[in-house]
Amino acid sequence: MHYIFEYGLFLAQAVTLVGAVLILVAGIVAIGQRNRTEQHEGHLEIRKLNDKYRHIGESIEAVACEEEELKQRRKARRKEEKQKAKARKGEEGKSRPRLFVLGFDGDMKASATDNLREEITAILGQAQTGDEILVRLESPGGLVHGYGLAASQLRRIRDAGIPLTVAVDKVAASGGYMMACVADRIIAAPFAVIGSIGVLAQLPNFHRLLQKHDIDFELFTAGEYKRTITMFGENTDKGRAKFVQELEDTHVLFKEFVSANRPALDVAAVATGEIWYGSQALDNGLVDALQTSDDFIQQQLKERDVFDLRFVHKKNWQEKLGLATESALERTFLKIWQQGSDRPRL
Repeated sequence: MHYIFEYGLFLAQAVTLVGAVLILVAGIVAIGQRNRTEQHEGHLEIRKLNDKYRHIGESIEAVACEEEELKQRRKARRKEEKQKAKARKGEEGKSRPRLFVLGFDGDMKASATDNLREEITAILGQAQTGDEILVRLESPGGLVHGYGLAASQLRRIRDAGIPLTVAVDKVAASGGYMMACVADRIIAAPFAVIGSIGVLAQLPNFHRLLQKHDIDFELFTAGEYKRTITMFGENTDKGRAKFVQELEDTHVLFKEFVSANRPALDVAAVATGEIWYGSQALDNGLVDALQTSDDFIQQQLKERDVFDLRFVHKKNWQEKLGLATESALERTFLKIWQQGSDRPRL
């Protein structure tokens, strides 16, 4: 009984907090509507990862090594750096090849495409022979046209003749895999989720509920198939059949796209909508190697200058407050779920 009382009290507090937050969000959205036409420019943030990892290594050395050993290591490092500088002079100032690291965190609308477009445009204007690009891709998929555009952005890299590697540490499914398959090479963590080469659509239908309460819904269209399925009207077998056919047509286009970008892949065997973990995806030819993005970057540090590149949009105060509110809501609902869920967890 004590647990039930505590849980009920927590739930009441959470509901009150969520209600207040929703009211606040509604106000923010209303204000934001007035600024819709306002354009917020952004800027590129570039960080050299060679320096980052060197500083990390030196920090660990300073703590873990004895003073005499630390002096010897620093002396050896200075000697090595001098030798490298001398070698570079002998190459008449030739710069080292570069690896540009981009990130794509996909949502339903593939909203990160806007940033990806800016990042790729910046790189293509500066790329030299020997440069490569790594995209850390995470996405469960989403809208067809959104991910189609995102895949086309990656295609710009291939068309420019720049080697492209896509790394999947967690998930590249459906539209996420549509993007990944454009790459020259796909690497994935052993338990990354890969595949889901299929198409789905779902929506509720409230027709019988409206009919029960004597509420009419009228939909006017011009064109036999302008609207095949509706949420509020009565759906017909003919409309359903047409809608399913449109899904099948989209699936065919999806399979053709994957096949064109990975011709060695048996698309018929993997385009079932199923998903595979990284090691299984390797066996099925969906990826080329089992490796995390961190491993890949670590391997490149000795031979390349590695740059992490991000395009950051300038946010107004409404957007910043909205992000903070979203984060608070996520934490609240997660805590509620953890308090009351009896489901097994991994």
